Amino acid sequence: MPELPEVETIRQGLEQRLTGRTITSLRIPPDRGKPVPVIKKMDESTFREGVVGARVEGVSRRGKYLVLHLDTNRMLVIHLRMTGALLFPEAPEDRFVRAIFSFDDGTEMRFTDVRKFGGLWLADDLSEVTTDLGPEPLSEGFTLASLAAAVAKRKAPVKSIILDQRRIAGIGNIYADEACFGAGIDPRRLGMTLSEEEVLALHASIRTALMAGLDHGGASFRDYRNTGGDVGSMQQHVKVFRRTGKPCYTCETVIERVKVGGRSTHFCPKCQR
Repeated sequence: MPELPEVETIRQGLEQRLTGRTITSLRIPPDRGKPVPVIKKMDESTFREGVVGARVEGVSRRGKYLVLHLDTNRMLVIHLRMTGALLFPEAPEDRFVRAIFSFDDGTEMRFTDVRKFGGLWLADDLSEVTTDLGPEPLSEGFTLASLAAAVAKRKAPVKSIILDQRRIAGIGNIYADEACFGAGIDPRRLGMTLSEEEVLALHASIRTALMAGLDHGGASFRDYRNTGGDVGSMQQHVKVFRRTGKPCYTCETVIERVKVGGRSTHFCPKCQR
């Protein structure tokens, strides 16, 4: 699933391409296999009426949600989920196209999604789509105090806590593993066991891991592509994620893989305590 760095990279691409552009048409191709509506919480005709003719005034992100702000004071909200992508003409063709938006400059944006978990919403406010998102971890709202409160007295694993979108918005499996490694914390540790120094280290490491992802244009282990269809390179710079059986770059101990909260988790048993 695209995480904060991947979604933010896409947001930047959308902002550059779409700001000031007017949506001129929308096409929903016939569904392949079992029908799964790509438009959520309203019928296609109502959605089409709300977006066609609207101008994009800006693009923002909240957690893993992309938000196109329209001149009608409404929002076109997009979540890519596991395998979604937003591709423009220079990107390779994809047979799993779920929706095609055309714009007044002749540009087309294709929403592709192999597994059909992603969706489109038309809303007056983001709260109509999602609620209870935690602070953005690269914003001023993500304070040391907010992270300390998130882990305090919690009998859940540290990794599960930082994956909880109600606690921190935007972190997924890749950057949770990388953040725990950077902080020297075993991802299986219970939140309530962290010391003040460890909370401080985790707070800094979360930011560092996410910024690395942004600097490298996201991680393309499988499906992720930016708006031009290009892959990111963060997968070449991870310290533990999907490095099972390989030596730790710091101590040469073999990286291990376990399940934490049902999620594959990678860590160094020597560097992380």
